[in-house]
Amino acid sequence: MSSVTPDQPRRPPAGVDDRPTGRVPRPRAVAPRAGEATRGRAPLVVAAGVAATWAALTSYLPVALVLGLVQLSEDAGSVVGALHAGLAGWLLGHGVPLHTDAGPLGLAPLALAGLAVWRLTRAGVHASRAIGARGGRSPRQALTAAVAVGIGYALLGALAAVPADADPLRAGATLALVGTLAALAGAVRTTGVVGLLAARLPAPARDGVRTGLVAALLLLGAGAGAAGLAVATGGGDAADMIGAYRTGVAGQAGITLLSLAYAPNAVVWSASYLLGPGFTVGVDTAVRTSEVSVGALPPVPLLAGLPSGPIDGYGAALLAVPVLAAMAAGCLLARRLLRLAAEERAEVRWPAVLIPAALAGPVAGLLLGALAAASGGPLGGGRLADTGPVAWQVAGVAAAVVSAGALIGAAATHTLGKGRAPS
Repeated sequence: MSSVTPDQPRRPPAGVDDRPTGRVPRPRAVAPRAGEATRGRAPLVVAAGVAATWAALTSYLPVALVLGLVQLSEDAGSVVGALHAGLAGWLLGHGVPLHTDAGPLGLAPLALAGLAVWRLTRAGVHASRAIGARGGRSPRQALTAAVAVGIGYALLGALAAVPADADPLRAGATLALVGTLAALAGAVRTTGVVGLLAARLPAPARDGVRTGLVAALLLLGAGAGAAGLAVATGGGDAADMIGAYRTGVAGQAGITLLSLAYAPNAVVWSASYLLGPGFTVGVDTAVRTSEVSVGALPPVPLLAGLPSGPIDGYGAALLAVPVLAAMAAGCLLARRLLRLAAEERAEVRWPAVLIPAALAGPVAGLLLGALAAASGGPLGGGRLADTGPVAWQVAGVAAAVVSAGALIGAAATHTLGKGRAPS
């Protein structure tokens, strides 16, 4: 019989704390065993090798398909020849020049280059996730994953250069650089290093980079519109050029797709034309708003849209397009700053508007200059050894135009907004 009376509180067993805490007791964490924390993670070599191989395969197959359509028309070519040509075209898309009977071929199709960069960016994402670096904000892990992908991609490029009649050393070095940079873009985003770096940049620098990118995209959009209009105007000549190949339906489809692969090149050339420096389609040639001097051209459908002479009459309005694009970027910058200030009931001072607008010019100039350099190259020896815009001229003019236009647009918007949040 128990000796505890009804009025006497019952004591808990020894070792048990019954004091009210308002919390549900949690089980004590158990330290993982050695090697258990990394279980399920792939080794860096395996992860980077698989990611690089998949990126190379997914960017190579479309090239082999397009060139196969060109070669496998009316009993011409073979599957082996199409695969061989696909390797050459894949290397060319990365900027690796090819040795041909007519001379070096180094005009890279930017559509293929963009596809390869996108796949390599995804390779950097997958490699970072595989080694457990996701969200770790570790620059070292991001760089390690990117370099590993770049090395694997370089080995694949060197192997592909042997049957493609290209220099294996140059192919390996080029693909190592492209692979590392593109994979790094995906790795820093996956690991969170982008947010870490952006947080350390001053606000004017972040706004300047954003405005410069917007201005460059607007200029490229204007170039795309002008190039599309030019090709549409000369659509009859382009159709005649495609029909002149007499390669059948499959071959003409392949030629059309091959022309579309060079469409981004035409966009960059058109943007350079609107900016003023223009471009060349051979040695001692010039295609500018003030001068058009070209000779005999190869039967390429994209070249059917070349202007026949300098701009005159209403066409001179095209000269204002780059300035208007830069002013639009500056306007968007000021509107964004005014909106943020309105939410905080603060005032937007002039330096916060003018400094990013001025920095937008060099940012846009570097981007457009890099694209101009990538969009050109030789189309063989002799007269066509020099095609495309001059990169430093495009970069310099773009930087000046964007800085001036962005300053005008940002200052006008700031003045109209009275520089302060509405009461």
